[in-house]
Amino acid sequence: MIETAPTAADVRQALAEVADPADAIHLQRFFKTGPGEYGEGDVFIGVRVPTTRAVAKRFAALDLTEIDDLLDSAVHEERLAGLVILNARFAKAAKPRTLDVAGQEKMVRLYLDAVRRGRVNNWDLVDVSAENVLGPWLLDRPRDLLFELAAADSLWERRVALLTTFAFIKAGDPSTTFQLCEQLLTDRRDLIQKAVGWMLREVGKRIDRALLTGFLDEHAPRMGRTALGYATEHLEASERSAYRAAR
Repeated sequence: MIETAPTAADVRQALAEVADPADAIHLQRFFKTGPGEYGEGDVFIGVRVPTTRAVAKRFAALDLTEIDDLLDSAVHEERLAGLVILNARFAKAAKPRTLDVAGQEKMVRLYLDAVRRGRVNNWDLVDVSAENVLGPWLLDRPRDLLFELAAADSLWERRVALLTTFAFIKAGDPSTTFQLCEQLLTDRRDLIQKAVGWMLREVGKRIDRALLTGFLDEHAPRMGRTALGYATEHLEASERSAYRAAR
């Protein structure tokens, strides 16, 4: 008997089987889906992240066209599952023994298309995917794309630009993080403020504290309260106070 390839419909069914309506109510509140909120209109069926990841793991071989189908879903957990599967596909294609550069390029194009048509449209979706797909792809390539994303009207495209640099930070390179943080320094959207501060904090934690404080010495007076709070989270209390006073 020939086994059929898994489909997006199979993933949807698997998620529906573990969905909890009570969790759906909680998740819709947590991800700000009300009128005027950043996740307005998003639909949840009530599957927690660890469970979504477990379902996604069962469909690691899902074809890219089926992943794209999931990314176009109205259901948040289905889009998240699609991104988790895409991460796994990309990681496999990047390993020396299973290296597939052409496949990686197809996945990057698929991901960017989804971002630009508004399907990677909440902070958890951005944060789970940007550093795992765009990050490794751009590590040794030109990064002009990120500055284009950072200049976009879409909040999510701007956050994708910032979160992609987490991969660079983990590789010891803070250069693009600093450039993007400068570009977005006066962006007062809360989720951009948090991303700017978070990435700066990670530079200080993972690479060099002096690089962080050097950036803050120059830019703290122009930074928003939220970004500055996140960036200085692991500094001494006296340093945090001094940077706050510089605003």
